[in-house]
Parts: sequence; structure tokens; C-alpha cells
Amino acid sequence: MQQDLLNTAIEYLKGVGPKRGELLRKELSIHTFRDLLYQFPYRYVDKTRFQKVRELHEDMGDVQLKGILRRLSKTGEGRKRRLVGRFRDDTGYIDLVWFTGVHWLEKKLQVGAEYVVYGRVNQYGGQWSMAHPEMELLSEEKTATPKTFEPVYTSTEKLNAKGLDTRARRKLMHHLFEKLSPEDFPENLPAYIMEKMKLAPHALAMYRIHFPRNQKELDRVSLRLKFEELFFLQMRLLQLKKRRKKEIKGFVFSSIGDHFNQFFHEKLPFELTGAQKRVLKEIRKDLGQGIQMNRLLQGDVGSGKTIVGLMTMLMAIDNGYQACLMAPTEILAQQHYNSISNYIEGLGLKVAFLSGSVKGKKRKLILEELAEGEIHILIGTHALIEDPVVFKNLGLAITDEQHRFGVAQRAKLWKKSRPCPPHVLVMTATPIPRTLAMTLYGDLDVSVIDELPPGRKPVKTIHRTENHRLRVIGFMKEEIAKGRQVYVVYPLIEESETLDLKNLEEGYEALTREFPLPEYKISVVHGRMKPADKDYEMQRFARAETQIMVATTVIEVGVNVPNASVMVIENTERFGLAQLHQLRGRVGRGAEQSYCILMSSFKISKDGKERIQTMVRTNNGFDIAEADLKLRGPGNIEGTQQSGIINLRIADLATDGRILQTAREIALRVLDDDPPLERPEHQGLKGYLEKYAKQVKGWSRIS
Repeated sequence: MQQDLLNTAIEYLKGVGPKRGELLRKELSIHTFRDLLYQFPYRYVDKTRFQKVRELHEDMGDVQLKGILRRLSKTGEGRKRRLVGRFRDDTGYIDLVWFTGVHWLEKKLQVGAEYVVYGRVNQYGGQWSMAHPEMELLSEEKTATPKTFEPVYTSTEKLNAKGLDTRARRKLMHHLFEKLSPEDFPENLPAYIMEKMKLAPHALAMYRIHFPRNQKELDRVSLRLKFEELFFLQMRLLQLKKRRKKEIKGFVFSSIGDHFNQFFHEKLPFELTGAQKRVLKEIRKDLGQGIQMNRLLQGDVGSGKTIVGLMTMLMAIDNGYQACLMAPTEILAQQHYNSISNYIEGLGLKVAFLSGSVKGKKRKLILEELAEGEIHILIGTHALIEDPVVFKNLGLAITDEQHRFGVAQRAKLWKKSRPCPPHVLVMTATPIPRTLAMTLYGDLDVSVIDELPPGRKPVKTIHRTENHRLRVIGFMKEEIAKGRQVYVVYPLIEESETLDLKNLEEGYEALTREFPLPEYKISVVHGRMKPADKDYEMQRFARAETQIMVATTVIEVGVNVPNASVMVIENTERFGLAQLHQLRGRVGRGAEQSYCILMSSFKISKDGKERIQTMVRTNNGFDIAEADLKLRGPGNIEGTQQSGIINLRIADLATDGRILQTAREIALRVLDDDPPLERPEHQGLKGYLEKYAKQVKGWSRIS
């Protein structure tokens, strides 16, 4: 085996050289032979079969036709000049259109000759056309049956301009494989896993993923490489989890004491749901084992995560430790502070609030009392992780909506505690699809609150277009007359030249005409307001001094107004599913029936329609998260950019959930049976994991 061949700098590959090598580095981060090898094709051109003109339809994409070029003609002048070829097979004809290279093509193309053409078809006014097709002349010597299943690689304008388009990349791959041999791809999976999963050998898969002979072969080698990628990802995450549980000691919270019991029996504002009780048992077990808890708590909007977080804090306090809760925005942190202070009033505990806006003597006093242990619970923003903030004995750190914090920020909380790191509980109201959770948080323990408190009525979601505007206004007035309040949310603050949207300023003016003073009062909140002004308007709405809150998505997290029963979202098609679900969660917090009205234009995209239909169909955040994953892909789901999820080379979490589940189950069995991977059959696996898996960036850690 040529040990260092795959680590060879890319410019030393035939056909590259220094200039092209530098370009490949800058444009696609291809530095070595290995980087080139692992940039898999993103699609394939099936030239193993022909279509007929009469078989064409709009959704076909790229097609291959065989026929005769009947005539060529030029139309237009200057920049609008184009070349049009009439191409016919035995079932009909199609226009071939070129906008560049007209003069050269006119000389090269042979009218009356038989060609194979390949490209994407479109239909205009009932006539089929293909722009800039690939053309191959069928001479007597050439066979009329193509035999290729060609890879298509990611490229850029700069690469194309320097002759490194997808066709050139295929040549480079051929040159690379001329240098490589099967010995360069030693098998990294045990034979028993290969047999169980019916997987192609590693060396064959690496070659045929670039040059498959047909779809069946492509499917086989794709399965091999997807399983391999997800299996090693899960092996690494599960190893981290086992190591953490073995090595990182945690404070032992051995008793449930007076504060917890008094709160549970005298202060709890409602009976806990079965899901909340189950999660508290899981947390209680973690806290008594002497191992640091590292648990993710998922729960839909309004499922009661804060109560679970508070009761976990009371466990810490009953065992002589302090607790803190960090939230990403001042509004959300303030809301937690207010609700937790109200919940534990009369328990003799001191709760403090700390953010960037707390200054001077007040700040100094909080820091002094915290260091002395007089403050039991500290709630605030990222101000909690600053160096001057010193706890006497921090035992529990809770982070809300943790994806809004960087890994380094969260890690600073660890250093606030000695000799052990604090127990860590992370809460999120952004439901995470199962496949994403297994990958993003595969090294963590995960708890899910999957039921709403009793008495909560599901929010009714309705889609309306502009012609229903007057009916929607009338409905808002009816709800306000009942004493309820209304949110109206816009995607923009002020007019954009590129987006034809109703913006907040125009919307506010329109609403003041429909809801005039003094009968109606309107609050306005958006991201460009000063925090104090924003808070003032939100508090007015919370105290029911205003009936309507006109806002941007700044209210997505952090406003709890049980009296608000209507959420109107303008230009719904411009919002993502997760964002729509979060916004809908602002209503339905009281006992009354609540409504979410999704306003959109008549013409919306296919994805836009699907998002709206999903919102109307279900209130379940996890169903919505799965739909969002399918629509947008894992790299665009909120909070995953820092996770490394988009570094997956071939697996797709939106479609490969079953492969991921199987890979995790097999990885678990392997590590349970042979934790150090010492058995002979695991040596290849162990070597690969040590050599390559550590190079993968972005293994997710909670803190």
C-alpha cells in the first residue's frame, strides 16, 4: 500500500499543475488526492437509454434523444442573437437553442446528420426546446447505443472558466484511479457487518461511486458508503458518551429536600403531565450517580420545560448547591426570571437577574452575593459566563435554546464550578427531527416532553389569501370584543426593493385605519428598537393596555401573554416551518380557544404551499420538524451550522433515517460487546476510527 499517496498535494495529479491546484484549493477546498476522491458526484447523467420526443413531459429534467438535425437558423441581433436548430426523431420534433458560440456552432453543426443530444427540456407555448444541449455526431463507426452513466461534480464559474468543468473533473478522477489500487482502500468494516448488511467492498464502492455502470450498481455502492459514514459517526459519538460517563465525575445530589417537597405539594400551579414526571425521574437518576449529567430536554412550545428546569434547580439547592439558567436574549431571560420568582415566592430562596443592562452598584452587589452563596438561582443572558461572575458552589447549569450559543460560550459555564463541572441541562423548544438528534446530540442523553398540560386546547390554524382580508379583520374585532388580544407578525421592518412584501410600517398604518383610537390601542415591536423601548411595548401588551401587537419575528421567543388568542402571520410563504411553529406557540397559552391565521399571496411556490399545508394539518412540533428537514435539508435547519452536520459527504439525514438507525444500533452492539475494540475482527475498524474519524470536524458537544 502506498501509505502517503492520498495525502499527495493535488497539483501533482496529471492534468492539474500549480495554477489549477491553487484554484481547486480556493474554490472547493480540494488540497490533496484524498479531498478530490471524497468529493462525490452530486448527480449522475444516465446515458444508458434514449427517450422519444412524444414521451417528454415537464418533470423529466435531463433527457437523451437520437434523431436528425433538420435545419439551423439565426434569430435576433447583438446580445439577443441566438441559433435555433430543428431536431426530429420518428415521433416529433424539438428546438435546440444556443445563446453563445453562435458563429462557431453554425460552422460545426451538420444539417441532415444524425446526432445524440442531451440536456434539460422546457416547454414554451406548447413547443419543446432544449438550451445548450450536449451534441454527439453518430457516424457509421460509432455505436448508436451509449453505455455511460456519467458523474456530475460540483463546480463554480471560476473552475469552468479555467477548464475544470464536470467533464474535466471526470478526467482527473480517471487519472487518480490510474494511480490507485484496491490496496489503497483497506476494508474498514468487520466481515460480519458486511454480511449482515449485504454491503459492497470498500475499494469497489470508492471506485463505482464515481463511475457506476448503472442505477442498480450506484444504489449498492451508495448504501455501502452511506452506512459506513453514519456508522463511524455513531461509533465516535457513542465512544464520547461512554468516555464522558466513565471519566467526568459529577456532584451527587443524594436527597430530595424541603424546598423541592414544599414546591411540589404547595406551589405547583398545575398537576405535572406524565411526560414531565418521566423526565424528572430521568434527571433524578442522573443526579444521583456521581457522573456529570449532560442531558438535552426537548419539548414543544408550552409543554412545561420551565417547571422541569425549576424543579431540577430545587434538587440542586436542597443538596447545598447553586443553580443558573442562561437564555439567549434579555427578553427571554427576563421572562424566566419573572416566572421562576413567582413560582418560588415564599420558599425563602434568593433569585437574581444578570444581563448586560444590569450595571453599577446593583451588578456589584449581585456578584458579591453570588460569590458568598447568598444567591441560590442566577438567571440571565451570556453575561453569566463573563469572568467576574464567580459562584460559591455551582451545581447545575441550565441553558435555554442552546443552539443560539456557541460551543465555546457554553463551555465557559463548566469552569464556574470546582472540583467537578456542574450538571448540564439544555432545554429547547425547537423540536429536533429524530435523525438530526441522533447525529447532533448522539453523545448525549435526550429527554422529550411529548404532551401538553391538561386543559390546553390545540391552536386552530387557518390559511387565508388577500381576498379574505376583510373577513380576517372582522374576526380580529370579534376576538378583541371578547377581551382577547391579537398578534400581527411581518417578515420585514421596512420596504425592500427586491421583495414584494407587506412590511411592518405599512401594515401598522393599515391597521390604524381599521382599528382607530381611542377604541383600539396598538403596540409595535421590532429588532431595531432599543431594548428598553421594546420591553416597554411588550409590557404594555402583557398588561392588556394594548389589544394588538404588530411585530417582526422578535416575538418568536420570549413573550408569554395567555390572554392573546389570535396570531396573524403576514406573507407566510416567506417564513420557515420552524419559525411559523414558534410564532404559533405565542398563542394557545390560556384556557380559551386560540387561532393562527396564515396570510399569503395567491401565487406561492410549491415549497411554500407545502409549508402552509403542514402548518394547517398538524400542531405537533416533531412532525413539523420532520417535514422541515425534508423540505430544507439538515444544513439549513436552525442551529445545525455549528454542529458539523453539513460535513456529511454522502449521507442525507432527510432521507437516510433508516440507515442511520441501523448504523447506531450496530455501533451500540459493537461497543457493548467489545468496548476497547480489541478483538481481531475489529482491528480494521479500530485503526480506521483512530486514523480518520478524529479528523472529521464538528463532532457535537453540548458544552
